[in-house]
Amino acid sequence: MALKCVPIFFCSQKPQSLLEIPALGYSRGRIVLDLRTIRLECCALGASAQSAICLVEDEKPGAKTSPTGKIDNDGNTISRGFHKDLNLLPKPLSKTDLSPFPDDGSNVRVAFQGISGAYGEDAALKAYPNCETVPCDQFEAAFNAVELWLVDKAVLPIENSVGGSLHRNYDLLLRHRLHIVREVLLVVNHCLLALPGVEKQEVKRVLSHPQALAQCEMALAKMGIVRVSADDSAGAAKIVASSGRRDMGAIASARAAALYGLDILAEKVQDEDDNVTRYLVLTREPIIPGTDRLYKTSIVFTLEEGPGMLFKALAVFSLRGINLSKIESRPQKGRPLRVVDDSNKGSAK
Repeated sequence: MALKCVPIFFCSQKPQSLLEIPALGYSRGRIVLDLRTIRLECCALGASAQSAICLVEDEKPGAKTSPTGKIDNDGNTISRGFHKDLNLLPKPLSKTDLSPFPDDGSNVRVAFQGISGAYGEDAALKAYPNCETVPCDQFEAAFNAVELWLVDKAVLPIENSVGGSLHRNYDLLLRHRLHIVREVLLVVNHCLLALPGVEKQEVKRVLSHPQALAQCEMALAKMGIVRVSADDSAGAAKIVASSGRRDMGAIASARAAALYGLDILAEKVQDEDDNVTRYLVLTREPIIPGTDRLYKTSIVFTLEEGPGMLFKALAVFSLRGINLSKIESRPQKGRPLRVVDDSNKGSAK
């Protein structure tokens, strides 16, 4: 027999079998089926006490049903109840199921720029705590490592709240065919490091990445310390540890100090306390967007020459209520950007 009803909450007076279905579109409610009665009362939780009667097409006066749902009088009609255990039913796939890697980063190789102890490695471990980090000497080497299947992902900086955008990585995004699947916000804590037993006033020179030195310019000037550029902050800490010089220090992370056996003479020596670096997670395959949360999208486009062309392009987003969080302009360096299709061949626009 067939049931005719609307998708509201059902409950019988003497329920014998209970089935909860939270996916009916209602935040509260349940369906209760009494297999021993044919009359179902419809009620809504939190609503009035009024009830409606939903009759069954094949209901026959005087017919009795057994606990299995078979009609005893003629034995011709069989009612099929819902599955008793919802946990045994197949569940819909989610974005996590479609991902080949678990959320904690187990069995994932992640490339970053620098050596062990760099801020890039901190960002990689924040995104994937149990991943295997792979250091790269340059940003482009990290891009190539992902494209050549040497690693699974790359975590690279794209913007700093104090220093601004990292234009080098913007240009590399245009040259390589990798996809942005995630971003990581890392709070930067620049520490003044030196050999064990060295006092702050003994340090006369400090090594670090040029951007880190620029973020600590005023603080280092007050200390009277000379700034010396290095390839990266963790590399500067390693140089100080191996040099044995008491008048040399480094600007790096607290994790770098622990790795290379240095003392932290001062923390948060940056000029701005709110120092945050935004990192991008790059992979070979794009992410599958879901409906569980909001997703951020990046678009690269070029414009024809003429007045108001940028205004017209941005109006497309404004008219549709789409908010733009960042706009970056990069030079084309004498040649147009090329629209790349799957065959890696495209007409210039």
